[in-house]
Amino acid sequence: MTGPGTNTYLLGREQVAVLDPGPAIDEHIEAILKAGDGNIRWIVCTHTHPDHSPAWQALAAATGAEVLGALPADDRFQDDTFAPTLELQHEYLLQTPEFSLRALHTPGHVSNHFCFLLEEEGMLFAGDHIMKGSTVVIVPPGGDMKAYIESLELLLDYPLQCIAPGHGAVIDDPRAEVAHLVEHRLKRERKVVAGLEQLGRADTDALVKVVYDDVDSSRHEWAKLSMAAHLIKLQQEQRARQHQDESWELQDSTA
Repeated sequence: MTGPGTNTYLLGREQVAVLDPGPAIDEHIEAILKAGDGNIRWIVCTHTHPDHSPAWQALAAATGAEVLGALPADDRFQDDTFAPTLELQHEYLLQTPEFSLRALHTPGHVSNHFCFLLEEEGMLFAGDHIMKGSTVVIVPPGGDMKAYIESLELLLDYPLQCIAPGHGAVIDDPRAEVAHLVEHRLKRERKVVAGLEQLGRADTDALVKVVYDDVDSSRHEWAKLSMAAHLIKLQQEQRARQHQDESWELQDSTA
């Protein structure tokens, strides 16, 4: 699920911030400490999935660094050890003599997700909000498709020059990438609506075959998770409703 692994970024020279320390693997922690060369002052986490934050504890113990992030979401697969010394708020600015790092609350992949903008370079550290070459998993209840699309659109308000994702290579055309991701999600949403128009009231087993007819059926169990996020978004917008038997149908806008 992590592709080539989780990217850990070190910012600064005299005073270093470690962004997304990653999993608690001894060799990985030792490599971070060596690269930090005794100058690590901050540990910054985009979110608390177990491939992004658990090394915070060993690094903080070794360096006394301040830990910045948001408390674990009330969801599965969280790093429940995470205890920031500073709980982030949207637009918080970490200002150092070498760089300015602005925290942007970007829920969607999970509710406690933050991206970070390195203002001097226009580089957005995107965690799991954006990945090159693949779409981000949005699994309710922690994942929220409506919040995800709104968070993507929020990024267009900032002067982005490139995106450094939590997995994969740097993305050089951030505005085009964000626009592509929004359109990709909305295109799938249109297929959900079209599927409900075609089937009428339907359960997710029937609906997924129509909505994800471009995806091999062996992957439909995973696809149903993302489809659920789309359905919940439509429900939030009063465009669809779920019945007690867990079937779905479009909501009459004139009702």
